[in-house]
Amino acid sequence: MYTARVLYVEDDLSLAFVTIDNLEMRGYQVIHCQDGKTALTAFKAQQPDICVLDVMLPDLDGFTLAKAIRQLSVEIPIIFLTSKSQKEDKIYGLKLGADDYLTKPFSIEELDLKMQVFLKRSKVSLSSINEKQYVRLGSYLFDVDNLLLIHGEEKQSLTKREADLLALFCRHKGNVLKREDILREIWGTDDYFAGRSLDVFISRLRKYLKADERIAIENLHGIGFKLVLPNV
Repeated sequence: MYTARVLYVEDDLSLAFVTIDNLEMRGYQVIHCQDGKTALTAFKAQQPDICVLDVMLPDLDGFTLAKAIRQLSVEIPIIFLTSKSQKEDKIYGLKLGADDYLTKPFSIEELDLKMQVFLKRSKVSLSSINEKQYVRLGSYLFDVDNLLLIHGEEKQSLTKREADLLALFCRHKGNVLKREDILREIWGTDDYFAGRSLDVFISRLRKYLKADERIAIENLHGIGFKLVLPNV
């Protein structure tokens, strides 16, 4: 239903071009970077669904990049690609928070399979958002379990449906959510009355989030909505 966005970091352009072509043929949207610093900037700006990282990278190596990514997101899947086969490197990478390793040369089929497995797991874990039980939205904290939106000393209580809708936007932040998909997910139907209710709930969330002007729930007329967050 949704195109998975892959942050793919590889400085070997010959390998990268082949991998990108194959992943795009399988329906992925690939964000390719050749070095770690550019990749970290791209991660913050484009909010991918999964990261596939080479270990040996210029400027910022894959291990350091993964550590920085983990500080920003505890839930996003990370797969390392490396020509190294030493057990110590694999253990170190996993301790940093990587989900798996692939040793070069690897098959696209195996990479695709691993990505599908971790993307599915990520969606399941994101149904409760993350282990910390909250999500940072700009200057806000979204306390999922307690249905609270926290801004400084102020706390806004949410209804269950408001929280479910905000959580859905968080799971697909930066991506367009079609109206009919939102309605079926949250209301269980995409009829006229549910659609009117959705518009009311969108207005409420915008009101709750108005203290941070960098946050927007954009309306793409006739298509759906997109949650836009600051790139920090």
